[in-house]
Amino acid sequence: MTLARLLCTALLCLSTAVAQAAGFSFIEVPASADGPALRGAVWTPCASPAGQIALDPLVIAGTRDCPVAGNALPLVVISHGTGGSSLGHHDTAAALADAGFVVAAISHPGDNFQDLSRQGHLSAFATRPVDMKRLVDYMLGTWRAHAKLDAARVGLFGFSRGGYTGLVAVGAVPDFTLRKDLCLPASRIPLCGEMRRGELPAPPARDPRIKAAVIVDALSLFDASGLRQVTVPLQLWASELGGDGVTPGSVAALRRDLPVPPDWHEAAGAAHFAFLAPCPPAMASALPDICRDGPGFDRVAFHAGFNAEVVAFFQRQLSK
Repeated sequence: MTLARLLCTALLCLSTAVAQAAGFSFIEVPASADGPALRGAVWTPCASPAGQIALDPLVIAGTRDCPVAGNALPLVVISHGTGGSSLGHHDTAAALADAGFVVAAISHPGDNFQDLSRQGHLSAFATRPVDMKRLVDYMLGTWRAHAKLDAARVGLFGFSRGGYTGLVAVGAVPDFTLRKDLCLPASRIPLCGEMRRGELPAPPARDPRIKAAVIVDALSLFDASGLRQVTVPLQLWASELGGDGVTPGSVAALRRDLPVPPDWHEAAGAAHFAFLAPCPPAMASALPDICRDGPGFDRVAFHAGFNAEVVAFFQRQLSK
């Protein structure tokens, strides 16, 4: 996809979007027999002008605790990559909320930037899809404005290990033996030993409430057999350069093996972390590996088009 097309798509989306600003609030899904408390954030359509919300080291556009504008609103839930957070895709979430969606994201317990206790274990691959089911349960049944949601219009956005999470949530069955390149013989990563010993978790059941998904530079543990039950509409994104265990070839194989051809996009010149929201200067200085892109790649300009494509896809697939 060319930069010119991205910018044109962004302008088209902005010209047709609902004239709203993103409301913002924090949420906590209570602990249950299925797992610990889930902490995250919700972005909502809001009739008030957007301000600046300081969430050190981030500053995001939005209005704190704004009354939710609209009724029968579609819901999109977000699953972040390994070691990420509920705020990693805040600009995409705000763009969706500006267009009339409610967006909810959580930090996956044991696999987020503050708590990496499960990151190197296969248990994280089993609990992540359960986390998303619990988040949908909460938003549709307990969240303070749940009556304003349309339970028949639920989508999912997943990046990296969150892309794996999203695929499982819509019916994919992983095969943990496929990616031998992720576990070299001398590897001491716990999940590699678990795989060698055959200590493989049973995949959670598909969540039939999710009607469409945007899968972004996914960590793939799937072949055609494991993907055959994925029939919901997908928008599939790949970075040209890959990174963090995600290779261009593995994402291209997903495109090839899905039973229903996805809405396919390859981000030219992008490495894996280009799909994260643009970083403020202090964050870019502290975290150059995830914040700095290659020569000639403009993450801000790219996200204008990327967010517009995501919004347009969900508008098509979750329309009334």
